[in-house]
Amino acid sequence: TIYFFMVNRKYEALFVARFSQEVQIPEARCFYGFQILIENVHSEMYSLLIDTYIKDPEKRDFLFNAIETMPCVKKKADWALKWIEDRQSTFGERVVAFAAVEGIFFSGSFAAIFWLKKRGLMPGLTFSNELISRDEGLHCDFACLMFHYLVNRPSEERVREIIVNAVEIEQEFLTEALPVGLIGMNCTLMKQYIEFVADRLLMELGFSKVFHAENPFDFMENISLEGKTNFFEKRVSEYQRFAVMAETMDNVFTLDADF
Repeated sequence: TIYFFMVNRKYEALFVARFSQEVQIPEARCFYGFQILIENVHSEMYSLLIDTYIKDPEKRDFLFNAIETMPCVKKKADWALKWIEDRQSTFGERVVAFAAVEGIFFSGSFAAIFWLKKRGLMPGLTFSNELISRDEGLHCDFACLMFHYLVNRPSEERVREIIVNAVEIEQEFLTEALPVGLIGMNCTLMKQYIEFVADRLLMELGFSKVFHAENPFDFMENISLEGKTNFFEKRVSEYQRFAVMAETMDNVFTLDADF
């Protein structure tokens, strides 16, 4: 899961870089600038996680080079790269493809990590993943917002074609990533979850559902609820309201990034 995130950061940044060249609206360009900044933080976080969990240098190099070493990861990367480099596609089609990368290609991996959280495993990984998933959700929402502002939008048939194609690739990836069924998590349920996410994305874009799938993972319904924690245990993963609970020491310059 982590190695896919590492690979996808590269292509996500390329998507945003192209959008920044095409979009002239200052507010949108500002958002894309912040998005690249956030993706760089995510990349550093996942790099640190790999360094922490994978001690074998050869295995670590294998994961860092997953796009060359793992066909299922390469197929997802190639799909994203196709849309980045395509000079024949419309801007609206690329916005939909980017929303699919953010909303579909990440969803299975996020669900797998939230499954670990449900079982109380790997708290450092699951906490950082919870924060990152919120960022990716915001990026997907912005892509949908941009789509609604477009005058010349692709047809519903074309949008469905892009989304269904992304679903097929993600389901193929999960078939290889989850060869063995786990308690409450297996390939069949994960495929159903991807279809549920795709339907939700289509509705966000203003279209009707294709798969009519239900969410098979109850723990994924709870991630949007308010996070609560014992004060003495750890931080909550909720975003902090601006200037609330801020202290003077918060403004001291430091090079230690807070993930």
